[in-house]
Amino acid sequence: MNAIAPQVSSNPASAAELDRALRDASPAEVIAAALKAVGREKLALVSSFGTESATLLKVMADVDPAIPVIFLDTGWLFEETLAYRDTLIATLGLKDVRSVKPAEEALSRDDPDRDLWFSDPDACCRIRKVEPLARALKPFDAWLNGRKRFQGNARADIPVVEDDGARLKFNPFANVSREELEAIFVRAKLPRHPLAASGFLSVGCMPCTSRTAEGEDARAGRWRGRAKTECGIHTMKTS
Repeated sequence: MNAIAPQVSSNPASAAELDRALRDASPAEVIAAALKAVGREKLALVSSFGTESATLLKVMADVDPAIPVIFLDTGWLFEETLAYRDTLIATLGLKDVRSVKPAEEALSRDDPDRDLWFSDPDACCRIRKVEPLARALKPFDAWLNGRKRFQGNARADIPVVEDDGARLKFNPFANVSREELEAIFVRAKLPRHPLAASGFLSVGCMPCTSRTAEGEDARAGRWRGRAKTECGIHTMKTS
């Protein structure tokens, strides 16, 4: 079903209203609706430039390649991820990618020996991802991200549009299947993340990412051996 993007007005639609209107919309329609709801200057896409990121970035670029893209450069990323970011910027013609780093004061205070990832991974994610993202999102009224329901755990029931406590949060790929993602890769001839071919099906920070064995969930290699399944940017208020 094609969704009609909500009209921008002095009384913008609520997350619940937008979700009802867009629950069966295509990813491109969701992004177009987000643009119409808040305008380009108030909309950002948050991307890890991970193994599946090219698909959402491709759809966004087809709608408007000048939508700001926020990339969290945690200081622990694989060199391959940084190279992939640059490749996708060039390939897709992205106009406004903003690499955001952790605050030096927080790193010096809380992680001077760079071992916080081992002793307290939640705290490490907070200072390297959650706090920098909250800072980067302050100018925006809405953001786009690439979570999908098929990823399971806390993501299994995500709506297409939600209120994160501070702003509208659009999940354009909520309904997308693995097969549909692969079709986007093939149809658009998108480059793959350099680590995907060697068994990294989901790539985050280097110390907390491992290869995924055949038959495992794609995110099984994230924080392996721990109960942790999310870095926190999708479970904390980003006010």
